[in-house]
Amino acid sequence: QVQLVESGGGSVQAGGSLRLSCAASGRTFSGYAMGWFRQGPGKEREFVAAISVSGGNTNHADSVKGRFTISRDNAKNTLYLQMNTLKPEDTAVYYCAAKFSTVYFGSYYRPSDYDYWGQGTQVTVSS
Repeated sequence: QVQLVESGGGSVQAGGSLRLSCAASGRTFSGYAMGWFRQGPGKEREFVAAISVSGGNTNHADSVKGRFTISRDNAKNTLYLQMNTLKPEDTAVYYCAAKFSTVYFGSYYRPSDYDYWGQGTQVTVSS
């Protein structure tokens, strides 16, 4: 069992930045590939970014590529999402997720791939 708690959400103006964190507890964090997803009002949950167990492989959705960066610190059991140049369409609840993985460089982009989810943190971007 892995418990995930997101933090760092808030309200910003377009063009601003936020850094989301996801603190993990329970099973060994370094045995899990991790991902960020978001769900906007009236929309389905969508992939934002993913990172492998090692941190050596990352993937970002086209909509955030060049603006968002996923990273992890296995020593601190923490996942991050640095979000720059935020746009109003980035407004959503952001969720972190964990997938038990024996593939050192595997990263995953489907919600159904993941085993554990956090409760989400709200990000609101005003124009």
